[in-house]
This record gives sequence, C-alpha cells and structure tokens, in this order.
Amino acid sequence: MSITDAPPPSLTPQDALVAIMIAVSASDATIRTSELVTIERIVNHLPVFAGYDADRIKTVSQTVFDLFEDEDGIAALLGLVREALPERLFETAYALACDVGAADGKLGEAELRFLEEIRYELNIDRLHAAAIERGARARHLTV
Repeated sequence: MSITDAPPPSLTPQDALVAIMIAVSASDATIRTSELVTIERIVNHLPVFAGYDADRIKTVSQTVFDLFEDEDGIAALLGLVREALPERLFETAYALACDVGAADGKLGEAELRFLEEIRYELNIDRLHAAAIERGARARHLTV
C-alpha cells in the first residue's frame, strides 16, 4: 500500500472547520496572506476553537493539499468534513468558508464553485446560504 492509497486521517470537528477554510483558500490555486490571517484570527478568537491546538493547522493543511492532488480529492475532503462535523456546525463551516473566501475582497470562479460544493455537501438551505454570504461580504467590505 503506497502513501497515496492510505486512508486519509480522521478529523476532529475543529480540524474539519480548519480544513474547510484551508480548502477555500487553496481552491483558486493561490493562498493569499489575507486568507491566512483570517484563518488565524478565526482560530484564535471563535469559541468553537476553544482549546484547539493551533499547531494542528499545519497537519490539517497538509491533509487538504494531499487530497487536492487526488482526482477525487475534493469529494473525499468534503466527505471527511461531513463525517467529522456534527450537523449543527454545518452552517458554521459554511460561514467560515465564506469569510475566508471574502477575505481578499474578491471571489473567483474556483472559489465560488467550491463554495457551491460545500453548500451541496453540507445541505445548506439556499436562503440560509444567501444570508451567510451577505454577512461575509458585509464584514469584508473596505471604505
């Protein structure tokens, strides 16, 4: 069994949230500083990450990057996230994904497609998704 055939590691709920944020950042093949700063801020300040070991971000990031190299990696990643998160955190995951996507002030086609896949995989109601997206946009506007 090669390394690429090894099953992906299981994720904690917090790992899954980090994975979604990293994946949105990487979805357009460019990880921007503003996105990384947003991820760090979120992990350091949101109650859902209380007690989370921020050193795990590197390991989770590597898992995301490894999965992105696979043909079915995005589907595998979203399956891992869905498996790791309690349903009550699905909208939280989508909100964090939107915040990271909006962090640099623009959402490209790749990021928009990835957010659509997250909505579908986590069964986010379209009206709720629109409200979450609107909130993210409002938080990341500049003067």
